[in-house]
Amino acid sequence: MKLVVGLGNPGEKYAGTRHNVGWLVVDELARTAGGTWRREKDAELAEVRLGGEKVLLVKPTTFMNASGGAVAPRLRFFKLTPDDLLVVQDDLDSPFGLLRVRRGGRSGGQNGVKDIIRLLGTEDFARLKLGISRPPSGWDPADWVLSKWRPEEEGTLRDLVGLGVQAARVWTERGLLDAQANFNGTDLRPKPDPAPAPQNS
Repeated sequence: MKLVVGLGNPGEKYAGTRHNVGWLVVDELARTAGGTWRREKDAELAEVRLGGEKVLLVKPTTFMNASGGAVAPRLRFFKLTPDDLLVVQDDLDSPFGLLRVRRGGRSGGQNGVKDIIRLLGTEDFARLKLGISRPPSGWDPADWVLSKWRPEEEGTLRDLVGLGVQAARVWTERGLLDAQANFNGTDLRPKPDPAPAPQNS
């Protein structure tokens, strides 16, 4: 059994914000795998099977800063280890359109990851990091992560979420190294138009 945790904040106020991109990935993963969400006191849960593996999808509803409270107890309850955990998160330090799969390392200021590390007592678990870019000049990072996606970003966002679903499936079915080999370095940022060829005189 595996746990795939999407980080976000509950409530209509936070729907469609950059901080909730982890929820978008697990929502789409549940939809494509035929999972049905149910509510518990600290999370929404959906059970699916991916490649013969039973997977519990988790959306903590404890607000971002307390995400670990919905994760650590479930690892213990199901007798799982950090090897069985994938956390899907937004990443301020990656440009929007980039996706990375990694294991271990500090939280990078992502408070949901920070709380999971605190309650697990280890950094040694897999993260699926979806870039949301650093804030524009004049923006506070806390306001930026809680800002809504702009209409012109929605196409890239759909592609990024779809890629996140594929990466989570590969991590579940084939492991971390395959997920890294297949998805790290992916760049969905719009490419500039090629320069016109010089005209022969």
